[in-house]
Amino acid sequence: MDAKKSLWDKFKVQWRAVTSMAGELDTAAAAERIRGGVNVRGSNVWILVCAIIIASVGLNVNSIPVIIGAMLISPLMGPIFGMGLSLCINDKDLLLGALKNFMVMVLVSVLSSTLYFLLTPLKMANPTELLARTSPTIYDVFIALFGGIAGTLELSRKERGTILSGVAIATALMPPLCTAGFGLAGGNMHYFFGALYLFLINTVFILIAAYLTTRYLHFEKVGQDNPQSKRFRTISSLILLAIIVPSVISAITMIRNNNVLRDVQAFIDENKAYGNAYIYDYEIDGSNAVVHFAGDLSEGDLDFLYNAAKRHNLDTTKLHIKVNAVGARADDLLKGLYARSDEAIAARDARIKELENQLSQTKGKAIPYGQITKELKYKYPSVSSLAISRGSRVVMQADSVSEVPVTNAIIQSSEPLSAEQMQEITNWLRLRLDDTTIVANNITE
Repeated sequence: MDAKKSLWDKFKVQWRAVTSMAGELDTAAAAERIRGGVNVRGSNVWILVCAIIIASVGLNVNSIPVIIGAMLISPLMGPIFGMGLSLCINDKDLLLGALKNFMVMVLVSVLSSTLYFLLTPLKMANPTELLARTSPTIYDVFIALFGGIAGTLELSRKERGTILSGVAIATALMPPLCTAGFGLAGGNMHYFFGALYLFLINTVFILIAAYLTTRYLHFEKVGQDNPQSKRFRTISSLILLAIIVPSVISAITMIRNNNVLRDVQAFIDENKAYGNAYIYDYEIDGSNAVVHFAGDLSEGDLDFLYNAAKRHNLDTTKLHIKVNAVGARADDLLKGLYARSDEAIAARDARIKELENQLSQTKGKAIPYGQITKELKYKYPSVSSLAISRGSRVVMQADSVSEVPVTNAIIQSSEPLSAEQMQEITNWLRLRLDDTTIVANNITE
């Protein structure tokens, strides 16, 4: 027991030595940097406009490298870190200033992206990168939370400039703002509010990360505690709690929905075709899923499928299997059938084309035995027949074995042909058949 305790104590000492940030941080300088970065004024505004337009272009053309390039120059994190710090150190003036600049930042970003999408001539039919920013996922929350922690730690270091933490934060903030502008430019309020909701969720988790990290690093509070500062701290805590609770509920909902999506996908992959039926479509709404089968399923088949769903952790009360539910979805089913038929026809046509090419090549290489035999017999009357076959011979070397193509010509004659005659016939056949691999041999009757 003592040996185990001693080992654990050694591990704790070693862990503290590895993770200790003593001597690396300057919280006073970090607080000043955060205060200085709160204001969205002058050049920061124009840099933000440029970054938003570049990101909008990247989202519009589905170019991830362009989006990343925009994130490298984006000055989005200042006001959010300011709000996190103000809640930590009870600085009411900093909080109000950060909130004001945060609103300016959002307004400038949305107006810039809206203007771009109103003026751009490029209208993509399926802008996947934009559509992906209309609803939050757990991955967005993780990026925002850990990006916020890394950003606060980077600002608190004495030696800065080794981490581009702002890129992670911009990853969580810029695309939703651009997508909100896209929705506003197109009059699509679903995109607009969905993107703003995603932006708000990410902002909240960056703020929480900044608040918790500054608390952990013991940033110095403003002034001494008094009734006014206590009241401000209470109000700030209630505001933070009011923000955290819906965000946590949203995060839990996101995790649950993602798990449902994963389980439904696994169920579908396992049962794409079952018995005399197959899955042609499915729908997921939160934790509810509807799977559409075309074909015939008996009661026993349905029981089997629901048991399979249980194996994939799906709640069978929220999984609905519809059989032959073509009704309003008949067009979709027919489109799927036509698409599969077109693919089969295209594959068949491609195979036919390939076989025709092979046949054409084979015909091109066909040997005119009759004509060649007549020509050979005219020059060498003793020749009675000619046999030609294509094949290969094995060549063995010191460290390898390889096959070499060869064409064998067997010439049958009533009397033996001389070596000079055989060499002459070989050269003639190579020229006549355009085949340098021909090897001629003579046999007598």
